[in-house]
Formats: sequence, structure tokens, C-alpha cells
Amino acid sequence: MAYHSTLYLLAFLPIVLLLYQIVPQRWRWSLLLGASYFYFWSFSGVLVLYLAGTTLFVAGIGRCLHRMKLRCKEEAKTLERAERSQYKKRCHRRERQLLTVSIIVLVGVLGYLKYANFLIENTNSLLAALHIQVSMATRKIMVPIGVSFYTLEAIGYLVDVYWEKIPGNEPLGKVALFLGFFPQTMEGPIAMYEQTADDIWAGKPLKLQQLGDGAVRIFWGLFKKIIIADRLAVAANELFDHFTDYHGVMIVVAAVFYTVQLYMEFSGCMDIVIGSGQLFGICLPENFNQPFVSRNPAEFWRRWHMSLGVWFRTYIFYPVSTSGLVKKWTKFARKKLGKQASKVGVSALALFPVWMCNGLWHGASWNYIFYGVYYFVLLLGSVILEPVRERVLQVTGADETAAYWKVSQILKTWVIIVTGELFFRANGIRAGLIMFTSMFRSFSLSPLCDGSLLALGLEWTDYVIVAAGCLAVAVVGSIREHQRLGGRRLLELPRPIGWGLCLALILSVVIFGAYGVGYQQVDLIYAGF
Repeated sequence: MAYHSTLYLLAFLPIVLLLYQIVPQRWRWSLLLGASYFYFWSFSGVLVLYLAGTTLFVAGIGRCLHRMKLRCKEEAKTLERAERSQYKKRCHRRERQLLTVSIIVLVGVLGYLKYANFLIENTNSLLAALHIQVSMATRKIMVPIGVSFYTLEAIGYLVDVYWEKIPGNEPLGKVALFLGFFPQTMEGPIAMYEQTADDIWAGKPLKLQQLGDGAVRIFWGLFKKIIIADRLAVAANELFDHFTDYHGVMIVVAAVFYTVQLYMEFSGCMDIVIGSGQLFGICLPENFNQPFVSRNPAEFWRRWHMSLGVWFRTYIFYPVSTSGLVKKWTKFARKKLGKQASKVGVSALALFPVWMCNGLWHGASWNYIFYGVYYFVLLLGSVILEPVRERVLQVTGADETAAYWKVSQILKTWVIIVTGELFFRANGIRAGLIMFTSMFRSFSLSPLCDGSLLALGLEWTDYVIVAAGCLAVAVVGSIREHQRLGGRRLLELPRPIGWGLCLALILSVVIFGAYGVGYQQVDLIYAGF
């Protein structure tokens, strides 16, 4: 029952909406919770117990932290000023220890489910290389859908309780609904408790405007997914699965096709997810904001998978950058090495765990780890070369606001993005390196015109539809980002225009969608992460 399936769109979602409106407001949260667990069970069966166990564990630890903080504040009032400071430090240390153990448990479960066999296989390879006759057997591990997403939300919840951003004595049902809300189950977005929990819990009545906006957003997501992404998946799979048969420009085509496919599918899925939330009056965080107009990798990651980036920035980057180790380095480096060296060191210490976690979060494979290290090197390199860049701009007098400069920076960033996605999609790091090097072998543009593209499973009409769809997505993205319509929704435009565009969107999905005889539904890529 994937988000783009007819079962979800024409059966599950309408039934939940109908029941939601019928039941009294005070019980709507329980209906959403039941629907969410049913949805999770439809994919993972008995593995729904992982989600339930995580919820009970997180809610319990949150309450423990809450009680510890209250007890500390109450008892501190009875102490003299000299004793109060030491007592608060002891309380803080106990709270930090409980939080640390809790995070280790959550990460440990996630690590076992996703990385145990990866660790065993690599350990066996290392032992074999050392001629040690020991081999461990891999295990059959069933991984629940969405475990990476709800685990990060669970960790964020506990840290926020520890930081006293949110109370830790929230109702169990509210915590359960936050972690298991069905539109977010499979692919996120990764929300913070303060962003969504109150809205999901409130049980607000359905409104016609929200239903209209949500439906339009869902169809827009279907437009990206089944018109563009699913078509490109056919060609991208052929190129990556048989990469040894191709070289030169066809490898470039493979990387470009997959990059566009991934964006259209993931952002399209997010449109369906956010649209589903809008139907209930729930505002889920956005996950994409025109990433292909970025001028550098840092900006790209502020626009791509935004909720994951915010999570890493909030719960890893900032805590590391303000840690005692970083403060000691800053004090030493500024005194002995200079301001720039201090900045580079801080960036390295804070960015490395972020990008290692980013790579590992995507899955147990060396190409994902390479992907994380790839962006770590690029971002750290930009910090190292920042003085050089400023000097070049000063000497050449280049205008960063000029169109030629913006375009050149965007094109440079496209090369970086597409190269990264080549390794991300490749069937292992070795395959990625082979594809990358073969890109430069016998390079010629002739395969783009001699019919080679038609041997990838697509017709010329498919390429025309994909190109037109990408253009439409670019135009709509620009309109939304720059609020060229004054921030008005589609249905708030003059009726002939608004309804005409809605009808065109629906008809385009119905007429040009990639389905029919011989069509095999393409699984959601990020559901595997």
C-alpha cells in the first residue's frame, strides 16, 4: 500500500478521512493512531512491535527525565547557594547519563537491524585477507519499514526533553502518534516533536479548503512520480544494472537520469505525504526547495532532504561544534595557528560525524559511506579554500550577483551533484569507480542522436514527456519559491485559471502516467532507507 498506489489513494485514505470526520473530536487521535498502526502492519506485519516498543521506551525515558528535572528544581530550592550549584551539576550529569544510555539503545537497535550483516561480511573479508580461517555466518534479519525515520524522531524527542524544549510528561498516545503518523511512516519527512505533535493530536475538523489544497498537492506528487520518475527508472536501471556494456556519454546519461529520477520520486512522494497531512489540517515540514538552483554543495543540502539536514544540524553538528573538545581546539588553534586554521579544524570536527552518519543512514553499503565522505571533503574543502576564493574574486573583480556568475556556479554544482548520485546509485563502490572511469573512455556525443537512447526501454515520446514534465516542475518550483503569484494557492486563483490548471494536472496524470499493460509498479527508493 505505497503512497502512490490506488489502494492507498482510493481506499485507505478516503476511508480514514470519512471515519475521522464522523468520530467525535476527542477520539480522532485514536482513529489516526489505529490507522497508522494498521498502515505500518500492512508493510511490516509483526515488526510493528519495533515501533510500539520504541514508543513505549521513548515515552518512559521522557517521563523519567521530566521527573528528574522537576525533583532537581524542587530540591535545589531548599539548598544554600553554595550547595545548589554542585547539586544541579550532579543532577545534570545523571540526566545526561540516562539520555546517553537511551540513545545508545535506540542506535543499537537500528544498527543491529540495518548493519549487523554488513559488519559480519566485512569482518569475514578482512579475516580472509589476513588468512585467518574464521568465518561468521550472516543472519536473516527482518527490517521494519521506516525504522531509520522514526528512530531519528525518537532520538530528537528525547534530546528535546533533555534540553527542556518540550515537556517529557506528554500522553503516551500523543508520543505514539508523533512517531507513527501514517503519512510519515515510510519516507518521512523527519519532524521535530514541536513541529507536528500538537497538530496531529488536536483532531481538527476537516475543511473544504484543506481538502482541496491537499488533493492538489497529492496530484502534483503523482505527476512527478508516475510521469517522470517511473519513466526514467526504466532507462536508469538498464544503464546501472548493465554498466559494463556502456561507456562515455551513456554513463553521464545514467547519472543524470538517476539524479532526476531520485529527485522527482522523492520530492513527489513528499508532495503526496504533505498533501495527505493537509487533508487533515496537519502541516508537515517541507523536504525540498528547488535544490537544482543551488550554487554550491552547502546550499544544495540546505535545499535537499531538508528535514534530515535540519536533524543532523540540530542534534549532531551544533552539539559537536559547542563541545569541550572543539572549544579546546579553538582556544589552542587561535593562539598557535591562526583564525583560519581554527575555523578549518572546527569545521572538520563538526562536519565529519554529520557526513559519516548521513552516509550510514542511507544504508549498509560502502557506496553510501563514500557518498557521505564525498560531501564531507567538498564542504571542508570549501572552508579551506575560502580565503583563496575571496582573493580571486577581489583580483578579478568578478560580480557574484551577475547572471554569468550565478549560472556558472549552478552548472558547477550540477556536476558535483550528478557525480555524487552516480556513486550513490552504483551497485557497490567498485561498480561506481568503474562507471566513473569509463565515463571518460571513447567519449562522444553521437549516442545521443544515433538511437542508443531508444535501446534503454523508452520511446522518443517518453523522452518528450519527461522533458516537458521537468520543465513544468522547474516553472512551478520557481513560482512557489519566489511567490510569483503573491503566495496564493492554486485554488485561490481566478476560478477559470485555478480550476483549469487543476483539471490539466489531473488529466496529465491520467493520460501520461507510466502504467498500463506490461507496466510494473516502481518501488519507492527512500522506503528502503
